[in-house]
Amino acid sequence: MKLPDSPEGILKAVWGYDEFRPLQADIIRAVLRGEDTLGLLPTGGGKSITFQVPALMMEGLTLVVTPLISLMKDQVDNLRERGIRAACIHSGLSRSEHKLALDRARMGKIKMLYLSPEKLQSKSFADDLERMNVSMIVVDEAHCISQWGYDFRPSYLKIAKLRRLFPDAVVLALTASATPEVVEDIMTQLEFRRGQVFRKSFSRDNISYLVRHADSKRTMLLKILSSTSGSAIVYVRSRRRTAEIAAELRQAGITADYYHAGLSSQEKDQRQNDWKEDRTRVIVATNAFGMGIDKPDVRVVVHVDPPSSLEEYYQEAGRAGRDGRPSFAVILASPTDKALLTRRLNESFPAKEEIRRVYELAGNFLEVAVGSGYNQLYEFNFALFCDRFRIKPQVARSALSILTRAGYIEFIEEVATQSRIMMTMNKRELYEIRVSPTADAVLQALLRTYTGVFADFVHIAEEHIAYQLRLTGQQVYEALLELARRRVLSYVPRKSTPYIYYTTSRELPKHVYLPRSVYEDFRQRMERRVEAMKQFVFADDHCRVSQMLRYFGEEDAPDCGHCDYCRSNRPRPTTPPADLVQIRQTILYLAAQPRPTTVDYIAAQLCLPPAAIIPLLRQMADDGEILLTGLTVTR
Repeated sequence: MKLPDSPEGILKAVWGYDEFRPLQADIIRAVLRGEDTLGLLPTGGGKSITFQVPALMMEGLTLVVTPLISLMKDQVDNLRERGIRAACIHSGLSRSEHKLALDRARMGKIKMLYLSPEKLQSKSFADDLERMNVSMIVVDEAHCISQWGYDFRPSYLKIAKLRRLFPDAVVLALTASATPEVVEDIMTQLEFRRGQVFRKSFSRDNISYLVRHADSKRTMLLKILSSTSGSAIVYVRSRRRTAEIAAELRQAGITADYYHAGLSSQEKDQRQNDWKEDRTRVIVATNAFGMGIDKPDVRVVVHVDPPSSLEEYYQEAGRAGRDGRPSFAVILASPTDKALLTRRLNESFPAKEEIRRVYELAGNFLEVAVGSGYNQLYEFNFALFCDRFRIKPQVARSALSILTRAGYIEFIEEVATQSRIMMTMNKRELYEIRVSPTADAVLQALLRTYTGVFADFVHIAEEHIAYQLRLTGQQVYEALLELARRRVLSYVPRKSTPYIYYTTSRELPKHVYLPRSVYEDFRQRMERRVEAMKQFVFADDHCRVSQMLRYFGEEDAPDCGHCDYCRSNRPRPTTPPADLVQIRQTILYLAAQPRPTTVDYIAAQLCLPPAAIIPLLRQMADDGEILLTGLTVTR
């Protein structure tokens, strides 16, 4: 399709927005001027627009490196729905899908190619890229390239190789959270030239950051969710507890479900969609949930367990209030949480001999001979591995992460992929093929239901086909296998599995060297992050937001005025302040919520005693703006 020739025109034509969010236009113009650019935008700040818009204006291909495979797939699907040609390459693809994406990129049939960073380890893949016309390199989650960052990934260091392959391409690095030393390291590692840094304050004025100390966290959680309205996310560290807490909330009359990385793709999609469409109010989840999910009206994010760093907390809490409305980020704290954070630190760094043992057992489990395995990818049944060798999952996961940082392997946690098909027979051949009646019915249903199946792999839902044809899911699965065997189509069933990618040939354990930079130094940095998190949660002598902003380098950050510390230390007026417009807007917004809102609840949000707002509520009721029934306010 013919696109406008200005960023604003493309934004309107493709996404339907009239104007950019703060800093988006500045980043886009810097990229279009050919300047290497680092954009620090808070969670929900619209990072993807900053590279998708210029990608459509520039000649050639844009490479997008991101570790978030689920986000990668979602963005490619969304772009295709808008008529924009895009593809992705990651470890969960079949060989034919991988080849098709590369061929389309090489022939100039797509504008954006998303890559997982481990693909850059392969020399043959780099050779394939070199034959492409690349105009921009985008590094998402750019903090992963810095050893000072909280989520360092050695595979990110290979991105600098793209710089040398495409010296004329502009580089755009994006992240939601980075300390000043991480910002400097990102630009160094990516070899910035004429670098620009666009930084939006990490302050989110509409979010009230609160810490609630409680002996019974579940009682406090129920109280918080019962006294607030709107969508909510509840974060916990344990998969088992996600299900337990969701069940308790349902028993209390709150619609809730749970989410973690161990669910099937279908279960994840269903639960995520139910929550996004407001059929479920609360999702109880591990940190596997939320990345790339753009739900603007999340009113409450509760952490039952404190995260290990302020970077993690900022990203997860920042999923609240993306629509700019008043929202809450709450940490539930108990006296044992300090010890919990310390124990989590120790679990993240098993003894070096234990790490070498995990390396040896993983090689045995995968049947990789010493001296082989280089540049090979293996499916890795993590649960079976831990069970067979009686290794605690946390110890195994930590050991594999350290081995990843040391450069021996790349441990890729559960890649969940949807089922997909592509027709391999042309339409004329289909008239002549003879298959079983069930397979024929499934084939006809596929052709009726899905478009583009002759040109590319298309995601399908076997359950949907089964429902149409009144078959079982197993019958549809077997029919698809039959069609694949007859070479009618290529079928990739859905699965969820981790992978291990060998970045070097397998070594003997005694030759596995764990340098200070990936063990002792990394532990010290994590200790500093844990201490900062403890200060944030347990120190009650300063504004929580100003403390967090100083951590991210905003030295002159003032007190926020609405965290629990500021609320408890401000003088409480007996009459509303002069800014009645803002107070009226807040009252109207709260009164419009689906569930009844009390006078006490509105007063708490305004940091005023109930007696101070009752005259204003009565006046608004007399004017017909709200309905005041006793102590309940509605619209």
